[in-house]
Amino acid sequence: MSEPQAMSPAWEDARTFLRQVEPELYELEPGGALALELGDDGWLVEITPDGRLICQMGMAMDDIMSLLSDGTPEDLGADELAKQAKYYLQPAVSKVRKTFLGAGFEEQTEMTDAYVAVLFQRPVDFAKRDEVAQAIRWCRQQIAGR
Repeated sequence: MSEPQAMSPAWEDARTFLRQVEPELYELEPGGALALELGDDGWLVEITPDGRLICQMGMAMDDIMSLLSDGTPEDLGADELAKQAKYYLQPAVSKVRKTFLGAGFEEQTEMTDAYVAVLFQRPVDFAKRDEVAQAIRWCRQQIAGR
């Protein structure tokens, strides 16, 4: 996820426009990235103030712990939890990997103490707001069509 930054005029204009054309976009934090959930299976589109479009799927570490421990308190290490999260994410990610990579996105795995996520990201130009809105719709279609 993105860190708070000073808002540039291009970002302010783009976020106002994007929230008008995609009313389901919501702020992750005031003035920060905008996000849109894509269904119930964990996919999320995020547009960041630094000009990145991110389509990601992630799992909370607590959810992984619950799946693995089956209700019993086990002391699992962060590395094992992250490894298992990636295992659970791979079937959904593999369905879209070729499409996203073919469209110029880069794949990355992000891990924190709270979650593990697979991200497909690429830069966007806020001066081309219509193209940014179209890219968000494209991401939505790729996930919804699976």
